[in-house]
Amino acid sequence: MEDKKPISNICIVAGARPNFIKVAPIVRAVAKAREAGAQMSCSLVYTGRADDPTLEQSLFDDLQIGRPDVCLGVDCVNLNELTGRVMGEFEVYLDTHATDVVIVVDDLASTMAVAIVTKKRGVRLAHLVAGTRSFDITMPKEINRLVIDGLSDLLFTAGSGACTVVSREGADLSQVYMVGNILMDTLRFNHDRLRRPAIVDELGLKEGRYIVFTLNRRALMADRENLRRMLTALLRAAGDVPVVAPLRGEARSVVEQLMAEESGGLHLLSSLPYLEFGWLAAHACGVVTDSGNVAEEATFNGVPCITLNSYTEHAETVTVGSNVLVGEDATRLSEAVADMVGGRWKKCALPDRWDGRTADRIIKILSL
Repeated sequence: MEDKKPISNICIVAGARPNFIKVAPIVRAVAKAREAGAQMSCSLVYTGRADDPTLEQSLFDDLQIGRPDVCLGVDCVNLNELTGRVMGEFEVYLDTHATDVVIVVDDLASTMAVAIVTKKRGVRLAHLVAGTRSFDITMPKEINRLVIDGLSDLLFTAGSGACTVVSREGADLSQVYMVGNILMDTLRFNHDRLRRPAIVDELGLKEGRYIVFTLNRRALMADRENLRRMLTALLRAAGDVPVVAPLRGEARSVVEQLMAEESGGLHLLSSLPYLEFGWLAAHACGVVTDSGNVAEEATFNGVPCITLNSYTEHAETVTVGSNVLVGEDATRLSEAVADMVGGRWKKCALPDRWDGRTADRIIKILSL
């Protein structure tokens, strides 16, 4: 970084609903720094539409942050079109808003688009959750990660493995900061604020005696027959342990169609508010998911977790935490669920720097 002037105006960019859960601690940390007298402010920018139905008001109430200050209004399915439109809209944003640093999170196409424009405009770029890799270059998100990390002036990593990755790829050590897992800031902040969903009593669920199932990955939903086999294996291995699935959109529709004739033990729910889903997952017998964030939450809660993928960008959830990978294999899933409901699970612990102080470290670095 050539320009070392103090940072006053921070732009934090979110490209999808899960991003807000990770950037919320930074928004709160900036507000805290301002209250302490720091000359620092932040603008929260969303690349999508202001009326995006996935951004219900309860999300921002639960996270205790305001809605986005600016919405770029980009909403399209084609990733190349999305990238171009976000680049154009974000350039207009930088034309009209004084910005010292842009913080982007994770690995979306919109995130990459913002990163490219930021660097072209000579503004400092910080990448939150840098260094995550699948090492599968055929994945669009892997390309996004490589581009964003390659452009970033500040690489905020969650663990030592990610530090090794970006260093091996050529990042200067002065750019890399192991700040910890930002998701833990949110989980710790909300730990005592989780709300027991009404559906627990309506379904007669017993704490520690139900499984939470989530589904989001398009590649998993694309192979309908294999997904049917996996869902059937899940329900049969669960036996008399109910499986609750808070799903939205395409995922809900696909599961409804596949399980129309064999749904015993499966309870499809409408998507839950953030704090209610957090309670449901924290008090489950186990979690079956294709989400890295949900797997991280399970490790934080010490709840057994099965991930429907052959890899994870969050390796510490497997090496240290409660996560097990079964790929897209119905047989392996069945065996793992049997261990889950039978109480036969590996010992797990919290990985390093899952202490809830990641946002404070980031603000301290930006203040240097």
